[in-house]
Amino acid sequence: MISFYLNGKHHEITHLNPNTTVLEYLRLHERQTDTKEGCGSGDCGACTIMAQRLAIDDSEQSTTPFYTLNSCITLLSLMDGHHLMTAAYLADNPEHHPDRASLHPAQQAMVDCHGSQCGFCTPGFVMSLASVYENHRLQKVQDATIDALSYDDIVASISGNLCRCTGYRPIIEAGLAMGTIGQQRDEAQTAAKDLTIALATDAMAPSKAPVSMKNNAIEPALTQDSRQLFMPQSIDELNQVLAANPKATIWAGGTDLGLSVTQHLVDHELIVQLSAIDELKSWSVIDTNDNALSDDKQNVASVSTKSLVLGAGMSYKKMLPVLEQYFPTFAAVFERIASPQIRNMGTIGGNIANASPIGDLPPILLALDAQVHLRHCGMANRTDKSQASYTDETIPLSAFFLDYKKTKLRAGSYVVAVHIPLLQDNQYLYIHKISKRYEDDISACLLAARLDISADGMTIEDVKFGLGGMAAIPLLATKSQQALIGKPLTVASFEKAAKMLPMDVSPMTDVRASREYRMHVVQRLLIKCGKQLVAELQTISA
Repeated sequence: MISFYLNGKHHEITHLNPNTTVLEYLRLHERQTDTKEGCGSGDCGACTIMAQRLAIDDSEQSTTPFYTLNSCITLLSLMDGHHLMTAAYLADNPEHHPDRASLHPAQQAMVDCHGSQCGFCTPGFVMSLASVYENHRLQKVQDATIDALSYDDIVASISGNLCRCTGYRPIIEAGLAMGTIGQQRDEAQTAAKDLTIALATDAMAPSKAPVSMKNNAIEPALTQDSRQLFMPQSIDELNQVLAANPKATIWAGGTDLGLSVTQHLVDHELIVQLSAIDELKSWSVIDTNDNALSDDKQNVASVSTKSLVLGAGMSYKKMLPVLEQYFPTFAAVFERIASPQIRNMGTIGGNIANASPIGDLPPILLALDAQVHLRHCGMANRTDKSQASYTDETIPLSAFFLDYKKTKLRAGSYVVAVHIPLLQDNQYLYIHKISKRYEDDISACLLAARLDISADGMTIEDVKFGLGGMAAIPLLATKSQQALIGKPLTVASFEKAAKMLPMDVSPMTDVRASREYRMHVVQRLLIKCGKQLVAELQTISA
């Protein structure tokens, strides 16, 4: 069973096609047609809705942040334990009368600033603006000194929404006007609608108890005919489910896998969903003796023996503050990756396991010498399905990708975590992504460079160049790397290394870029990394 709130009303569902998306459920099952279907692939943002994870008790709920998601590619089961909100819920309109409704500041601002024309994209924009407004309001309650929402805040919040009629200027103006509208209402003591809800039942609180068992087997959360969806609550339960069902489709955020349902019309027979497994969403810093440093001990010195371990189920949004601390250059790229809606749902494990040649994370992780922790599940005792066995292996990420969409994963396998060695004082990281749009666009090509220099700053001791969008798999430019090792730290050394790139890779031509363009651009980016390093060292020594 999955349990959630939709616009303030409690829902419990057991019998439903596991492939049902949030959008399909809203429009076809609930006739909630204020949420629009646009591209069906998580790009346009017309289907954007807002969600809030329900906390364990009411006292915590008021501080739980809101977030947006693309309902077209998000499975309804991922909303278990959440409150889903559509544009129709935002207004304070108990009598359902348009003349008596008190619009949400995001809605009122769109009206006042003429931010809507055809109106098809408007509900999605409203939800993105309402989300940033509500989260800012929660922060103000905790810290009254927080500044008002800025232009950059508004632009970032709507970077996953497309408009073809009004254009962005009046919509941005609407976003900037929300705060004034809310402040005026506060001064007039006009009660604003509280979008958080009280828990109607203890059953809605996230439960850590094992899911229901029958005949020593874990029961599916959703079923329809022969189709089933399992939601294991722990890694142990996940091991058991995969051992019994090795050919199941493993579903994390589903930001790419969701397209198999909406674009390719795949009806997955068996889905194992990872969203309830908190162990896959944790992080730590470990040393060579596997002494883990807890999440609370964040101020850890970067030494050669330490690695950052990110659970495969961590979303981009949850990873961001961790990377900002340990890999700020890596974190800075996140505003170029996908959209807020996708970053709220997509996971690092999914991005790696998807094995897309244009995935943004793998080239960066390759440059950082990351390793991937895999688990291969099997059944120790076929007569007793409660007894599952598994084998673990941790391999370099460079050995994980075999061919286009082929990896070391096999039936019953999954990604547990990613291990990233922390940068040393003599190591520098540079990342460059090329795409047609600055935000929310697929890479035409991506170069990540980790450069190690000698103690005197004169020689290049080691180098790793991670390439994305240049071949059937993300890969390292080994010949170009070798051409730099032991060479003097000069721009000329990088120019010579760039000439070796055709020996490392032969890119393809597609709708994003020609092979000649890709080769030329990455060669120039490789040289640019050298210029950046030389300039940075000169600044430090000055």
